[in-house]
Amino acid sequence: MKLHLKVWRQKDKNDKGRMVSYEANNISEHMSFLEMLDVVNDGLIKKGDDPIAFDHDCREGICGSCSMVINGVPHGPEKGTTTCQLHMRKFKDGDTVYIEPWRAKAFPVTKDLIVDRSAFDRIIQAGGYVSVNTGGAPDGNALPIPKVDADLAMDAATCIGCGACVAACKNASAMLFVSAKVSHLALLPQGVVEKKERVRKMVSAMDKEGFGNCTNQYECEAACPKEISVNFITRLNREYISS
Repeated sequence: MKLHLKVWRQKDKNDKGRMVSYEANNISEHMSFLEMLDVVNDGLIKKGDDPIAFDHDCREGICGSCSMVINGVPHGPEKGTTTCQLHMRKFKDGDTVYIEPWRAKAFPVTKDLIVDRSAFDRIIQAGGYVSVNTGGAPDGNALPIPKVDADLAMDAATCIGCGACVAACKNASAMLFVSAKVSHLALLPQGVVEKKERVRKMVSAMDKEGFGNCTNQYECEAACPKEISVNFITRLNREYISS
């Protein structure tokens, strides 16, 4: 395939930035989206041009690094899929593809398609953990947990912290992310002890970072590559009110 790319280029956080056109030639439908960008970057490097900077790590849909907006949609057109797992068969020969970074005050662009998501790290540091004594790992069946609670906790724990929920939200709200991190601990016995302190600290950290509030548009759930439910935001609000 041959694709016409419109890519956001920005030298650093102080640069105004602009959209730049590129041609992606001889692209196989079996390539991932990131492999397509690798091919484009190889051509740029051979010409002595600066390659397109983008985040990536595992390329297996696990780490959440490959965060970019493709044709106006975080992670691209395929629902429940990260950018690295998006394959070029979802596009057609001759398509024009717009590629941009996350857009949020709390996620400043550092270069091209890379944004600084350390705000998420600071929210986790505020309370996204359980305090336990060190030692050997306890037996897996030592604490019986109802299957409904275990399943819900696992659903919340699938969050990979990519930030698609923030990028999709008109308010740049991080409430789906925070609700997933609060819920997967609060649903389990190990996390119950600190749940009130945890939710207060994490919500406070979220507000301090400048994320917006939820206005129930559900764009976050639609964009989430792990399809985390907005029901966890309800749980977050309930935990916060009761704290």
